Amino acid sequence: MTASATRAARIHALQDEIGSLKALLAAKEAALAREVALVEQDHEDNQDEVDATAAATERLNKNDVARFSRHLLMEEIGVTGQLKLKHCRILVVGAGGLGSPALLYLAAAGVGTLGVVDYDVVDLNNLQRQVLHSETRIGIPKVTSAAIGIAQINSACQVRTFNCALTRENALDIVQNFDIVLDASDNPATRYLINDACVLLDRPLVSGSALRMEGQLTTYHINGGPCYRCIFPAPPVATTVTNCSDGGVLGAVTGIIGVLQALEAVKIAVGLPAAFAQQLLLFDGTLGKFRSFKLRNRRPDCAVCGDQPTITRDLIDYEAFCGSAACDKTPSLKLLSPDERISCKDAEKLLRAATSTNPLLIDVRPRLQFNICSLPQFINIPYAPPNTQDADFIASVQELLTRRESAGLPTRPEVVLVCRRGNDSQLAARLLKSTLGLDQVVDIAGGLEEWSRCVDPDLPMY
Repeated sequence: MTASATRAARIHALQDEIGSLKALLAAKEAALAREVALVEQDHEDNQDEVDATAAATERLNKNDVARFSRHLLMEEIGVTGQLKLKHCRILVVGAGGLGSPALLYLAAAGVGTLGVVDYDVVDLNNLQRQVLHSETRIGIPKVTSAAIGIAQINSACQVRTFNCALTRENALDIVQNFDIVLDASDNPATRYLINDACVLLDRPLVSGSALRMEGQLTTYHINGGPCYRCIFPAPPVATTVTNCSDGGVLGAVTGIIGVLQALEAVKIAVGLPAAFAQQLLLFDGTLGKFRSFKLRNRRPDCAVCGDQPTITRDLIDYEAFCGSAACDKTPSLKLLSPDERISCKDAEKLLRAATSTNPLLIDVRPRLQFNICSLPQFINIPYAPPNTQDADFIASVQELLTRRESAGLPTRPEVVLVCRRGNDSQLAARLLKSTLGLDQVVDIAGGLEEWSRCVDPDLPMY
């Protein structure tokens, strides 16, 4: 063998040896990674054991034993469970109809830290259902009122207040400091926001809702179950969403759902199975009946908890996603030009001269609302899409015009429309102009709420 061939053979041998060493190194690195993972797992397990031992050896003081004695007598809770409640941190988003009873019972149960998120102030119309607040606290932030109410029940409970709306900018920072989250909001944008934050931070979410005589409850993202997006991957059409400000709600119904939310959170905190994981609870207050339905499994294609999620770190624009604001306030529509609207002050002057000008005055609110309060001389012809058909409204106005003709009054009068907030009246004005050819149609800007503010403060508002 020549010297050149010998060197070539030696190079091949060295290359083979290097390859073998690389394979051996890769195997050693994999083995090392496994050992490190096992050590880390052992550390976590040991820490869990230390935490459990610390919780078990911690003692309740004499006052705690007296206060929570009815819990301590229960095998499901006992001393260990009560200590878990003491160390638990629960966030309630919304201090209204659902959040009020939930916060009361969570504080009374001995939850150590409660977080309260709400941007609103206490109003008189809240007190019919928001039992955490009182007449003496009207006008102050709800989170401040909530902290006062909680302290009156359990002064040892630590309360963290967030006097703001939950947004994509602050949600993760707030939620990460709590163990369990209760959704006591009342709009789709906030519901999706809370859900996504809970999934990204791996927090169980107890979600409730109530409207009129009905309530619902579900616990999302727990024990491998679905999240809110799994059940509702697309938001509802904004115009089909009714909140309690428009549809009303019986206070006791919000109380029932809020208390059930607190019950579910307490069970999760002490380690009991969640009753409403992958279950939808429906409550019918009219019949006094509860029904429960099994929900679908987690969706593999879910945008936030699926196998290949698209929402992985940054939260999205939820108002744009839902096409509606993240609040329970009805937005003010601007469908008509300024010359097609009339201010409350000008409308007041027009009404004073109504007997001489003979305008057609129509209140388009539902009969139920018209019976609460109304302006003098206005005739009630309801128009509230999508609950009112265009043809029915047009026919009723046409019949009214026919009666005016029989009475010798102008058949093409000036038409003045009013509603609660000045939204439905604009829709009605646009419809009358396009179908009946009436050119003198105006609506009262701001509706009866604006009338109550700037013309007649004694007009009842609801």
